[in-house]
Amino acid sequence: MNVLSLFDGMSGAQLALQKLGVKHYTYYASEVDKYAIAVTQNNFPNTIQLGDVTKIKGDDLPEIDLLVGGFPCQSYSFSGKQGGFQDDRGKLFFECVRLLHEVKPKYFLFENVKMKKEYQNEISKLFGVEPIEINSSLLSAQNRQRLYWTNIPGVGQPMDKGILLRDIIHEGEVDRDKSHCIDANYYKGGNLKSYFEKNIRQLVFEKLYYKPYFKEYSEKDSKGCVGYVGNSPKQATRVYDVDGKSVALCANGGGQGGKTGLYKFIEGYIRKLTPTECEKLQTVPVGYTLVLDENGKQVVSNTQRYKMLGNGFTVDVIAHILKGVLL
Repeated sequence: MNVLSLFDGMSGAQLALQKLGVKHYTYYASEVDKYAIAVTQNNFPNTIQLGDVTKIKGDDLPEIDLLVGGFPCQSYSFSGKQGGFQDDRGKLFFECVRLLHEVKPKYFLFENVKMKKEYQNEISKLFGVEPIEINSSLLSAQNRQRLYWTNIPGVGQPMDKGILLRDIIHEGEVDRDKSHCIDANYYKGGNLKSYFEKNIRQLVFEKLYYKPYFKEYSEKDSKGCVGYVGNSPKQATRVYDVDGKSVALCANGGGQGGKTGLYKFIEGYIRKLTPTECEKLQTVPVGYTLVLDENGKQVVSNTQRYKMLGNGFTVDVIAHILKGVLL
């Protein structure tokens, strides 16, 4: 089987094939981010990297059985400026359409965020199919509503596994240092209010200390948000209950909401999610995005790990869609 993956990122589609037990395939990847490529080649060294999607020609490729891609979402997302097809990143969608016609795969699968109906309708028209909406929350501890355009028949909603944040956090492995969280007890002698406001996304505060700056909603909302820090209830300041779901991860630090962290009622502190926890939210194998050199030094920074995880697929959703034709 020959697979062509556009905007491959860290190769989430290849992970889905692996989860399905597919072993005999040739995988062509179009990606330009050197860190995402490093992660892919570290895990799947036989991947054939093709580079810039605009330079790929269908005539140069063998017969493609599966074409998959998650084209850039920033131009279509409600959380962005919604430049749509006029935005430079938005125009890259047309490369998917071009290659779909050039390679004429047996099956195709494209993913993107929920968007304005006018954008969705135009994309559906050019792909020739209506999208299927699936929330990753059914298969993970993350609320992540996405649209999937595919010609794979019989794709339905996956069974809800009932996974919560509490099921994926690894409390014992989190160091209370500035990379993940800082205990307020270390700063009793300083200007805690000032320190808090400057480091709002990565601090741990015992309830007694941060209470003046934490505002609770009257009740937990449908997505598991229990409150927010600061004066603005935006995604970047939301706090989530461990007995609920995470906000959708995004390219900005693995998701601004995830970066702010989760409010632990029992332990009583806020911290951001770790890269390992973000891997679990995307149903990626633990340690998959961790690349070390021969001296044990980390090659891909945690910032880049957060970014590619936020940009990537929820692997188990992709496996759910593909299993009907690949098993």
